[in-house]
Amino acid sequence: MELIKCLLVENDCCKAGAKMKPRGVMVHSTGVNNPNLRRYVQPVAGQENYSGLIAALGKNTNGNHWNRGAVEKCVHAFIGKLADGSIATVQTLPWEVQAWHCAGSANGTHISFEICESDLEDVEYFKATYKEAVAFVAYLCKLYGLDPMAPGVVIGHGEGYKLGVASNRSVSRDPWFGPFGYSMDGFRRDVKDIMGSPADCCPLGGGGANPAPESGSLGDGGGKADSATTKKEDENMTGEEIVRRINEYTATLPVPDWAQAELKEAVELGITDGTNPMGLIPRYQAALMAKRAVDAVMGRL
Repeated sequence: MELIKCLLVENDCCKAGAKMKPRGVMVHSTGVNNPNLRRYVQPVAGQENYSGLIAALGKNTNGNHWNRGAVEKCVHAFIGKLADGSIATVQTLPWEVQAWHCAGSANGTHISFEICESDLEDVEYFKATYKEAVAFVAYLCKLYGLDPMAPGVVIGHGEGYKLGVASNRSVSRDPWFGPFGYSMDGFRRDVKDIMGSPADCCPLGGGGANPAPESGSLGDGGGKADSATTKKEDENMTGEEIVRRINEYTATLPVPDWAQAELKEAVELGITDGTNPMGLIPRYQAALMAKRAVDAVMGRL
């Protein structure tokens, strides 16, 4: 993965600088035939490493990039072509600043990025950007301790709409995996598969090439939708495995800010010990906690 930083410092979203704690990643694609990063990303005069960034990205002579005011949208990164034709990821917002990417609550929870689309016939470009996107998301998941297979963590914009955390998207390719026989389910599996390999998901910096994968490697079928093996494994999961997976997911969730003070009081009253506060709770535990609350009120604890 090639990771370059060119923050969109003049974009109103970047200037707003609203903080967030990343809880997931949302995948977007631009929906137009322009694979060049310079279409969206440009440094402004006086920005750090201006000359180097212009050399790497190429010059946008139309002035329609996103590093300016009144654009009213922004993402954390773009994936596409550098000036020399190689593929790279460009970071455009700090990871822990909210982006304006989906017109929903995921703006405050998910790191977002756009894949710069080309036409629907350039298979090699698609494979190269797919491989880059897999490595990029794996890097983010490792950075923030995210499980890409957990519900709602790594999602496309359309999936975000179905979950009620993003707007309805007018572009039918969401992202543009479908026309090439790929899916978000396969994408999540590929991210999970390479997270154990530091060489595959560590940013290299600079702007070098990231060639399309060789036949039979990641990007040449690894992301294809719903393998029979995975379906069989899912169908054969035991109840214990299902509960374990749910508990692993809920353990990554933070306690909402509005609940923290009362949770602390509950711990002080002996109603709960405060461990695993987002975990599932069976009815007998709920009953015992309710009894402890009553005992605390009655002075019996």
